[in-house]
Amino acid sequence: MQLLINCIPKTLLETTRIMVIDSPVVAQKYLRRVSKDFSTVRRYSNTPGSLSLENSIATATDGAEDLPSTPRGIRKRQRMRKRSSVSSTLSKVLILNVRDLLKAHANCEPPATEHQPRSWIETNFQKRECIKFIPCPKDDTKCCCGQAQITHQTIAGIESGSPGDLWLPTKHTRPQPTDAYGTIEFQGGAHPTKAQYVRLSFDTRPELLVQLFTKEWNLELPKLLITVQGGKANFDLQAKLKKEIRKGLLKAAKTTGAWIFTGGTNTGVTKQVGDALLLEGQQRTGRVVSIGIAPWGIVERNHELLGHNREVPCHSISSPRSKLAVLNNRHAYFLLVDNGTQAKYGAELILRRKLEKFISNLKLHPFTHSSTPVVCLVIEGGTNTIRAVLEYVTDSPPVPVVVCDGSGRAADLLAFVHKYASDGEEQPVLESMRDYLIGTIQKTFEVGLDQAEKLYQELLQCTRNKNLITVFRIQEKPEGEAQELDQTILTALFKSQHLSPPEQLSLALTWNRVDIARSEIFVYGQEWPNGALDEAMMQALEHDRIDFVKLLLENGVSMKKFLTIPRLEELYNTKHGPANTLGYILRDVRPHIPKGYIYTLHDIGLVINKLMGGAYRSYYTRRKFRPIYAKVMNSYANACRKSSTYQYQRYAGANSLSLVTGLLPFTTEMALFEFPFNELLIWAVLTKRQQMALLMWTHGEEALAKSLVACKLYKAMAHEAAEDDLDTEIYEELRSYAKEFESKGNKLLDFSYRQDAEKAQRLLTCELHSWSNQSCLSLAVAANHRALLAHPCSQVILADLWMGGLRTRKNTNFKVILGLIMPLYIRQLDFKSKEELQQMPQTEEEHLENQNLDNDDSDRSQPDAENALLKAKRSISLRYRMGAGSNNRDKALLADTYSVRDTKVHENGKVNLTAGAEEAPSKVSLTDSDPSQFREFFHLSEYTNEIKQHQPLRLKKKFYEFYTAPITKFWADSIAYMFFLIMFSFTVLVKMGPMPRWQEWYSIAYITTLGFEKVREIVSSEPVAITHKFSVWAWNMWNPCDGAAIILFLIGLAFRFRPATMDIGRVIYCVDSIYWYLRILNILGVNKYLGPLVTMMGKMVKNMIYFVVLLAVVLMSFGVSRQAILYPNNEPTWRLIREVTYQPYFMLYGEVFADDIDPPCGEDPRQPACVTGHWVTPITMSMYLLIANILLINLLIAVFNNIFNEVNSVSHQVWMFQRFTVVMEYQQKPVLPPPFIAFCHFYSLLKYCVRKAKGEPGMSKFSFVP
Repeated sequence: MQLLINCIPKTLLETTRIMVIDSPVVAQKYLRRVSKDFSTVRRYSNTPGSLSLENSIATATDGAEDLPSTPRGIRKRQRMRKRSSVSSTLSKVLILNVRDLLKAHANCEPPATEHQPRSWIETNFQKRECIKFIPCPKDDTKCCCGQAQITHQTIAGIESGSPGDLWLPTKHTRPQPTDAYGTIEFQGGAHPTKAQYVRLSFDTRPELLVQLFTKEWNLELPKLLITVQGGKANFDLQAKLKKEIRKGLLKAAKTTGAWIFTGGTNTGVTKQVGDALLLEGQQRTGRVVSIGIAPWGIVERNHELLGHNREVPCHSISSPRSKLAVLNNRHAYFLLVDNGTQAKYGAELILRRKLEKFISNLKLHPFTHSSTPVVCLVIEGGTNTIRAVLEYVTDSPPVPVVVCDGSGRAADLLAFVHKYASDGEEQPVLESMRDYLIGTIQKTFEVGLDQAEKLYQELLQCTRNKNLITVFRIQEKPEGEAQELDQTILTALFKSQHLSPPEQLSLALTWNRVDIARSEIFVYGQEWPNGALDEAMMQALEHDRIDFVKLLLENGVSMKKFLTIPRLEELYNTKHGPANTLGYILRDVRPHIPKGYIYTLHDIGLVINKLMGGAYRSYYTRRKFRPIYAKVMNSYANACRKSSTYQYQRYAGANSLSLVTGLLPFTTEMALFEFPFNELLIWAVLTKRQQMALLMWTHGEEALAKSLVACKLYKAMAHEAAEDDLDTEIYEELRSYAKEFESKGNKLLDFSYRQDAEKAQRLLTCELHSWSNQSCLSLAVAANHRALLAHPCSQVILADLWMGGLRTRKNTNFKVILGLIMPLYIRQLDFKSKEELQQMPQTEEEHLENQNLDNDDSDRSQPDAENALLKAKRSISLRYRMGAGSNNRDKALLADTYSVRDTKVHENGKVNLTAGAEEAPSKVSLTDSDPSQFREFFHLSEYTNEIKQHQPLRLKKKFYEFYTAPITKFWADSIAYMFFLIMFSFTVLVKMGPMPRWQEWYSIAYITTLGFEKVREIVSSEPVAITHKFSVWAWNMWNPCDGAAIILFLIGLAFRFRPATMDIGRVIYCVDSIYWYLRILNILGVNKYLGPLVTMMGKMVKNMIYFVVLLAVVLMSFGVSRQAILYPNNEPTWRLIREVTYQPYFMLYGEVFADDIDPPCGEDPRQPACVTGHWVTPITMSMYLLIANILLINLLIAVFNNIFNEVNSVSHQVWMFQRFTVVMEYQQKPVLPPPFIAFCHFYSLLKYCVRKAKGEPGMSKFSFVP
């Protein structure tokens, strides 16, 4: 014991003695701690004359200065090195406990209670200690457990055994709650790495271990288990093979979400695996779950790990002379298996195999019936490795084995035997090489002949399960065709487990290994049961497996048959995939959503309507969809929904559709979507799956419209994220996604325009029934896609719409004004031919008017052949429109169609495109029409081709085209507005009499009819709800300003006709005239040069509002102080507000009011007395002018300069964007300007009533139907 005491620093012992004397409570805690640890290491408890721990503490407590001498009675045959080793271990334990005592005393730890609640780990996991000494046959001073007799624990009543007794851990060890678990912090690297560890008994139940992994260590269950077997001793690998093993093992684990089981120690094959994990750590990606299962007794310095939930610093450097091993510092978790032995391997084998078998029975995924696959990887190895391989391949169920050929010893023998093994029971080739193999085994493992023959038989037994063993060789295949280790591992699983193709595909999906699915599953001649690929497609969409979706689409999955209403709703409710902002936006349309709420497609439709804005109405919120949705979901829910939860069960496509067919009174096609990729694109965008959205954009129809919708949704989602104060990264991410779709849409239009300009123009103007009857132009406006609207293709369309039926190149504005002044001049203008007009987009009203005009002309003058041709064209034009043939989609479709292209422009640029004369944007079914009609049309088309090319317009048609052209409406409206301003200015400038002059009557009529026009615009807008109509109308800021000015004028008009308040009404007139003059800016916005300047003014006014707030703060701070100092005796009046703000405000413009700031006082008897503090006013004025005139004004100038530079850089795009708004506005305006617009209102209302009475489908501008 003297040697033990000498190992402890004297200063540490002295400090301990003083602390024990001063703190008896701490001494008791220290006594319990040291007793517990000493019992673990086993000091000289049974040696006569040894000094007990209690005597040592008592000696220190009594204040003895000399410590007890070395114990006597030790047997002479005890060797000095063993005593030195035991003493060293005891001294380390004592030093650790003394340090803990010092730390506890320094921190003034409260005394520990006698009954502390044990943690879950202590409750469920145990350690093992040998309680019976059975001499080892080779060394009777050691127990069979590996401990020396002098350190072995003895218990009263249990006598030592004889040398021939069999030592069993279940019989001769005692379980106790574990005393070692926590975190190991490995030192020595650039950054310390941490690993969880726990000491546990060899007979621990595997379900407790899985609970430890998932609950305590927060691990996800593995999708694959790779158990690595090999040699315990260190060995070297070929450089190329070592590189392939490291890369392949790491890739297999990371791509599949696998766990790796190893021996845990820093020796042999485990060290090679640790080197691979070191490479993973350098890549700074997610850490691979590597679990080392090592014997507790083989771990060097395991006494340092003793403690409850401790964080232990540790070095992975083993002692050169030690037979023990250190833990590998690249592992993340350690199971230290204890069976009571010391310095012996094998304690972990039983637990490791039971744990592997238990994990293999766990379900891999909630949507598949497959269990977690297990594969064994053999690298090098000894005799135990061969036995382990035999156990794996003969187990039930068997475990596939991958052998790395060239790694040495057992692996090379297994690879050699596998190469020459035959498939049958008999092995003639191997039998002929029996002597050679036995000699090789003896030489390789250094064993005797009997053991070599036994190993040979074990190798033969392994070859009987040849299909379960896969050999990885890097030398066999050429450089470009070499199979990597990860592919070999995953392929071995498919070959050995005899899984069905759906199960194999489910495994590949779970691992996210599309390369394995492509090479091993989707092979030529593979047959798939009904619905198997649909099930895989659902999993791929939910888990955002982009490559698998591509693969499934390539291998025959039809999205049109796959995507049903329940499946789409399930996709919106999936918990997998990236985080998104859909829940935040849904709260705006569905407040007070309970926890666990299941989104419906109607909810999604409301979200889409909110994000798209304007008059957009999602298909999910329309009346046509609601009964279909209700019937489908009710029947589907009753048959497929679980009674306890609202969770869908997935069925194969055919089964689910047959179910719907049996329960619903309509066809199964009504549960499908006409354009499934459109629906999936919106789903991907709303759930923030950008790569999936890009994939859906590349498939299906209407790519340009899809890019614009995605761009608008992303921009709206970014705006909502900014309003909800989410992370700035989310806002920037959504904006970047929007820019990506914006760029793709612009590139697509540019490519289409270069290929065929006419088709590209049709692409922009056709009506899209699947996108709320919008057009690509209107979607571009909603998405604020200036680049697309500034594209030459868009500008050509806008120029064509702006000119209407006119065709003039020079002095167009002058000719239009001259035509308005002198109607006879219209006959001299150039107009487009009938064929050119038919190729132009038309409003619905123009379409009906053109029909009437064409009917009148054809009845009077056209030949019979032309009448027949026109009737055929008209019937096709009216019958076939884009998207209208959904009911005939099962019938034969012709690729080339021959029909007239009639288009209709609706509000906000929405254009309805019917089948074209030369080429239709969509295929047209000819099976529903009269064949003779088309034969007549085909025969007559060639006859009349030359006649119809350049047919001039009749005079009536010329007048109609001239007055309905947007440019004519614009100039007529502008001339009428300027005349109104002159009349209104005259009204307010001259004396106002009791009765209005005709100029005033004209102004009253103009503003009143303009008010009716604003009401018509609101009522005729597309939305159904009046609030939605008003919001769409108010999108243009000039509209609400016009409404406010009209209301103010009507208020002034009411005051004007009363003699007592006529002057008040006149003042209101004068104030109202300010706005009517400012409204000229709206007209000037059409100009190419003035339009961007008007935009700059608008942006500057918005920014100036924020500046006014800053200015008001500074102004009030000076104004109140100045007024209070100079005029302390003011009475409370409203005039004080004017006095406070008047002079400080005008000081901003250079009027400093010097006399009022520091008025003379007290120098002359005639002057008033000076107020107290009058000298403060000039100082505060100087500070005010410095801040207001110098700082704030220059700040405002800088902001305005930034706005100017920003708008000026894109001025061309700004003007072209505004041009579209103006063109669409005047396209919808009536022909006559105010006040004559009243006749147009009366005419349109009359036509609407007549058509309503007749029940005709065509509605005028007063239509209340969306």
